[in-house]
Amino acid sequence: MSAFTIRDLLHDAADQLDVAGVEGGRLDARILLARAMKISREQLIVADRRPSAEEAAEFQAMIDRRAAREPLAYITGHKEFWSLDFQVGPGVLIPRPDTETLIEAAVALFPDRRAPLTIGDLGTGSGALLIAALKEFPEARGFGFERSPDALRYARCNLETHGLGSRAEILAADWCAASEAGFDLILSNPPYIPTSGIDALDPEVRLHEPRAALDGGADGLDSYRSLAGILPRLLRPGGSALLELGQGQFAAMEPLFRDLQMHPPVPDLAGILRVLVLKRPK
Repeated sequence: MSAFTIRDLLHDAADQLDVAGVEGGRLDARILLARAMKISREQLIVADRRPSAEEAAEFQAMIDRRAAREPLAYITGHKEFWSLDFQVGPGVLIPRPDTETLIEAAVALFPDRRAPLTIGDLGTGSGALLIAALKEFPEARGFGFERSPDALRYARCNLETHGLGSRAEILAADWCAASEAGFDLILSNPPYIPTSGIDALDPEVRLHEPRAALDGGADGLDSYRSLAGILPRLLRPGGSALLELGQGQFAAMEPLFRDLQMHPPVPDLAGILRVLVLKRPK
């Protein structure tokens, strides 16, 4: 049995994380101690036993990783997106709440949830967007395109975990390899941070998440230029594409996507124009 109480361990861990500059360190400490003790955070509040020496050591190892600014999701191996649990880890972009705006936009765009859509996710990463969309549209089938071997493993694992292996396929390919026209809906969260902005990102992102999933080139628009060249042939007549945008990027989109109809962008909860809505004319 450890010589330290739960309160002692949480207090020391929170201090360590505060010194390291981790925001929300007290909450992170609670999450990690509950994980080390294999109990829920609610159970942690009322637990009347001391952590074992092994649990205390495991907890301290996780706190050391968090103090080194490793993302919490990489340490726990999980991240929630659209109220679904996804396995994540080094080499795959961690799903963000802002990206859920794409699913909200998809649901608004296709009110018939039983529609037999064919959905493409370009740069699928963990598979979060594709899987969330397939959960919302139970008659749809989907294809995710991903070139990162690390991300591919997570996407395929998440697809099976959510019981969608019979309705979707994760392809080891760059999105330019998606040559078949016929998608009713295309989703993508492309890299959109200008190269010069990478060094200003939080250490959790800058030091740990895959740069290829973040860096959008000198002006942040390289991926959109690539997408502009392939979306018109990938979408069915009347099909739609929903692309995540970085802050302030919407104004640069119209000259790029002249071959598609552009609809009003969808803001996220902070009011930032987050989703570019495109449609191929019928």
